[in-house]
Amino acid sequence: MTARLRQAVGECLTQSKSEFTEVQEKALQNLVALTKFSPQNRSIVAESDGAITTIAELSKSTSKNIQSLSLSVLFNLSLNDNLKLLIADMETLRHLNSIILAPSSSESGMLAASLICSLAMLDKNKAKFGVSGTIQALVKTLDGPCSSAAHHLLSSLAELVVYHGNSTMAVRSGAVSVLLQVVESTNGEDLGGSSLAILVLLARYEEGINTITNTEGVVSLLVDVLKRRCMLSKEGSAELLLRMLDESEGCLRDAVRLPELSSVLADISVRGSAKAREKANMLMKKMMDANMQSYMDTNPMFYHW
Repeated sequence: MTARLRQAVGECLTQSKSEFTEVQEKALQNLVALTKFSPQNRSIVAESDGAITTIAELSKSTSKNIQSLSLSVLFNLSLNDNLKLLIADMETLRHLNSIILAPSSSESGMLAASLICSLAMLDKNKAKFGVSGTIQALVKTLDGPCSSAAHHLLSSLAELVVYHGNSTMAVRSGAVSVLLQVVESTNGEDLGGSSLAILVLLARYEEGINTITNTEGVVSLLVDVLKRRCMLSKEGSAELLLRMLDESEGCLRDAVRLPELSSVLADISVRGSAKAREKANMLMKKMMDANMQSYMDTNPMFYHW
C-alpha cells in the first residue's frame, strides 16, 4: 500500500511540472486530497525527492488556481509539526509576505495567511518570520481596506508576537494604532476581540504598554468595548484595562472620571464569562481603591486622624 502511494505521489509531482495547466491542476488536486486528513500521507509527500521545493515554486505561478492549490498542499503539509521547519525557508516566507500584501485572489490571501499562522506555531520559526519582514507585512495589510483574510492575518500576528522580538517589531511598525482602529470599527466585533487579544500580548512588554497607555482616548474606547455584546472583546478589553491601570496613573485617573464604568463592570461581574467576571471584579476593586485614595487625599479629616 505504501509503495503504491509513493508511486502515486511521484506521478503527481511529475505531472505538476507539466507544461499543460490542466494537468498541473489535476495533479495538485490529487495532492490536496492525499494530504488533507492523513499525517502519514503528508510525510510520504514531503519525503518524496524535491516535493516541497516543487510545490513552493508552483505557489509562485501566475495561474490563480495553481497558486491556490499549491498553497493548499503546503498548508496541509504544515499541519505535521515535523514539517513546519522544512517548509519555512526564507524564500518561501518572503513569497508569502508578497501574497498577503497583494493577493492574486481572496483565496490565495487567506491560504497564505493561514500557512503563516501554521508555520509560526513552531517556536523555531518565529524569529525567521521576524527577519523575513512578515510582521511589517501583516500590519500593513491590516491597515488597509478590510480583507476577507482579516481573521487569518490577525491569527498569524497573534501567534508571532508571542516572541518578544516580534512583539517589539510589531509595536515599532505601528501595530498598536492599527489594532485599535480595528477595535474601534464596527465591521466585526470578533475582529475587535482578536485585535484586543493581540494588544494584551503586546502589553506584556514595556514598549508595548507604554505605546498603548500613551494613545489618546484609549481608556474611553476600551470602556465602550465593555458595553458590546462580544464576550471575547469584553475579556480582552477588561484584561488590557487592568494592565494599563496598573502601569499608568494617567489611565487610572481617566478611568475614575468615567461615571458609567462602575455600572458596566457591575453588569459584567454578573453576566460575563468566567474570565470577564474575574477581570471585572479586579477592575472594580482597583477603582474602589482609587476612589478611596482620592477621598483621603482631599478630606482633611483623615489627616486629623
